[in-house]
Order: sequence, then structure tokens, then C-alpha cells
Amino acid sequence: MLDPGSNRELPPIPAKRYFTIGEVSDLCAVKPHVLRYWEQEFPQLKPVKRRGNRRYYQRHDVIMVRQIRSLLHEQGFTILGARQRLEGEEARDDVSRSQQVVRQLRGELEEVLQVLRR
Repeated sequence: MLDPGSNRELPPIPAKRYFTIGEVSDLCAVKPHVLRYWEQEFPQLKPVKRRGNRRYYQRHDVIMVRQIRSLLHEQGFTILGARQRLEGEEARDDVSRSQQVVRQLRGELEEVLQVLRR
């Protein structure tokens, strides 16, 4: 397992569908108990739970763990600050998606209007 305080680069994320908590711990240089704690603190981190309450992380969860780790360990955010930062990014993504949908709908409505005018 990588030392959380080390400055070595994290290993690449393998092309797998699911990862165990131990694998995520190794891939992100974060101990398993910290991952379980972050699940409580960050609503964006939701691994799939299966038999016996075993956690299975997907690729997007591993990326989220790395992002949380970066915010806390490298950029110096508090848990609250990191949570707010991630929620802000989600909100910006939501606004961007909404704007894209509105533009697409507007274009389709303009096409309908042109058809109706004929």
C-alpha cells in the first residue's frame, strides 16, 4: 500500500468494472477506514453494497476518492470545504447540462415553427 504522505504518483486505474475497498485503498493511497468515513461525509461517494455489506467501487467512485484526497491532502481543504467545493462543481455541471438541453429544445421548437409556417 502507498504511504498517504508520499508524493509518489498514484497508480493508473485498471480497466475493471468493480473494485474492492482494499483495491481502492491501494489505488488512492487512503486507508480503508478513511474511505468508509468519507462515504458518510461525501454524498457523491456511493459504492455499491452487495452480500454481507461488501463495498464495490466503480471507476467513477475511484476518481471521486482521488479528487477528495487531493482536496483534503494536497490542497488543504477541510471536510466541509471539500464537500462544498464538490457540490459547487456538481451545481455548475447541472447548470451547464440544463443550458445545453434548453438550447437543444429551442432549436427543435424553431424547426417545428418553420414547418408550421409552410
